[in-house]
Amino acid sequence: MTQRILIMGLPGAGKTYLAERVKARLEAEGRTVTWFNADQVRKDFDDWDFTPSGRIRQSKRMYELSMTCGTDFALCDFVAPLTEMRNNYKADWTVWMDTIDAGRYEDTNKMFVPPEVYDFRIIEQDADKWSEFVVEHMVDNRRRPVFDWRKETVQMLGRWQPWHPGHRALFERLIARTGQVVIQIRDVQGWQGSNPFDADQVKGFIRRDLDPLFQGQYEIMLVPNIVHIGWGRGVGYTSGEETFDESITSISATNIRKEMGLK
Repeated sequence: MTQRILIMGLPGAGKTYLAERVKARLEAEGRTVTWFNADQVRKDFDDWDFTPSGRIRQSKRMYELSMTCGTDFALCDFVAPLTEMRNNYKADWTVWMDTIDAGRYEDTNKMFVPPEVYDFRIIEQDADKWSEFVVEHMVDNRRRPVFDWRKETVQMLGRWQPWHPGHRALFERLIARTGQVVIQIRDVQGWQGSNPFDADQVKGFIRRDLDPLFQGQYEIMLVPNIVHIGWGRGVGYTSGEETFDESITSISATNIRKEMGLK
C-alpha cells in the first residue's frame, strides 16, 4: 500500500529541495517513489486558483493522485496552509518545514495555520542532513516517541525568559536520565519589572528548539510562579543541581534580553 508523505510549509521554506533529497534517498533504499510537486500539478491541470476553495480543491487533487500512483511512496510538497487541506491529503508522514517566519505571498502568510500534528519539524534549510534523518525513520517505519505519563520522568522548572542554549544543554543532560522530561514554565510575565515573554511565546521558543530531535519525549506545563519546592520524609524522588563548564554557565537570559532591547 502506498504511503503518503506531505512536505508542507510557507513558500520559500525549502520544501522542494527537501522533497528532491527525500525521493533520492528513498530510491537508494530500494523504494519506489512518485513525486507530486504542487506547482507542476497546478500547471498540468491549468488551475491557478489560490482562493481558499481553490486551495482545498488542490489538496483533494493531490490526494487523488497519490491514491492512483501505485508506488511505495507518494511524495507531495505543497504549502497546505489550512488544516482542512492537510486533513484532505491524509498523510502517513507529515514534514513541517518551519524555516522562515514569512513567505513571499502575504495572503498565504495570513492564511497559514501552524500545524499541531506532524511527524517531523525542520527548522533549518539543510536538505541533505534532514532528508537522511527523515528517510531513516520512514524506511524503518520508526515513529516518533509518544510521551508516557506513567513513565519515570525528569522535571525542569524555570522562567525560560527566553529559552537559550544553556537550557537546551540542561535538557539534554536530564533527558538522558529517563528518556523524557516535563518542562514547567513559571507564569511570570511582567514579574519584578522584567520577564517580557508570555507563556505561549515561551512554549513556542521551546518547541521550535526541541521538536526536530525530541518530539514526543517532552511535555510543557504552565505552572504558577513557584518560588519554593519542599517535601517531608523520603518521597520517592530526588533533586539536584547539574554543573556545566563556563561555555554553558556564562549564557545569560538577562544579557540575551538586553541584546533584544528588553528588560
